[in-house]
Amino acid sequence: MIDFVGKRNIFILFSIILIVASLVSIFTKGFNLGVEFLGGSEIILRVEADIDEGTVRNIIKDLAPEFENARITKIKSIDDPANISKFSIVVSPKDENGNLKVYAGEEKEQISKKLVQKFEENNLKALVAGFNETSGYAAQEIKNLTWKAIVFTLIAILLYITVRFQFVFGIGAVLALIHDVIITLGFFSFFNYELNVAAIAAVLTLIGYSLNDTIVVYDRIRENLRRLRGKKITDIVNESINQVIKRTINTSLTTFIVVFVLLLFSGNSIKPFAFGMTIGVIIGTYSSLYIASPVVIRWIKR
Repeated sequence: MIDFVGKRNIFILFSIILIVASLVSIFTKGFNLGVEFLGGSEIILRVEADIDEGTVRNIIKDLAPEFENARITKIKSIDDPANISKFSIVVSPKDENGNLKVYAGEEKEQISKKLVQKFEENNLKALVAGFNETSGYAAQEIKNLTWKAIVFTLIAILLYITVRFQFVFGIGAVLALIHDVIITLGFFSFFNYELNVAAIAAVLTLIGYSLNDTIVVYDRIRENLRRLRGKKITDIVNESINQVIKRTINTSLTTFIVVFVLLLFSGNSIKPFAFGMTIGVIIGTYSSLYIASPVVIRWIKR
């Protein structure tokens, strides 16, 4: 039998280090926010040459004031020819009153023509493949709804676990989920992966996935608390984890393989989701064993 709970303090310390590092990255470096959260316009540009973001920035920086600080990201797809480059250019144009606006109608056509001309002047052939717009009001609304969705989800989970098990189990589950969310967002910040609606969908999916693992462990602990009455709580929890560990590893491994392959071979629009789930599956499985269970041990001991 593997002693999962014997070294729980070491794993809790490791989690604290990860959480602190994640918070430091989030509050100092911040996130590479998608256009849904920034507001403004995203231009998808296709260039018939193998160039990098720096080259694109030098070409477009004097196109209009908003292009000087544009966020440029190269879009990589495995099926693209070697001599084709795709870029996402996110700009935040302002109106005469300094308010955020989006390109519309003739403005789109003018910007597209100017972009193509700029690249022609540098002996490059370019094509504007698409526009995505999000107004400042919509971006703020999406931000507010995103945080509400995460907070309300955690509250609902606390209530559900409290009703199904006990309040202490609910606290353990929510602490494990908060642990998962913070560390996953920390990875987004540290690796500068775009945080967009797809990434938030990954975080919410992660919450459900991690909770499922936690409930499996908790259900076995509850059964063994009745069956092994009189034994030490650490022994009960350790035996419970050993009884479900094979199922947990099999489920997590198969899920990890799928999302990791998706991360390697998917297009740019799916990568934030795949990245969030790849990190989340690992962290979620870890927290079910080493964060959620020790909370129950400490509470029952007291």
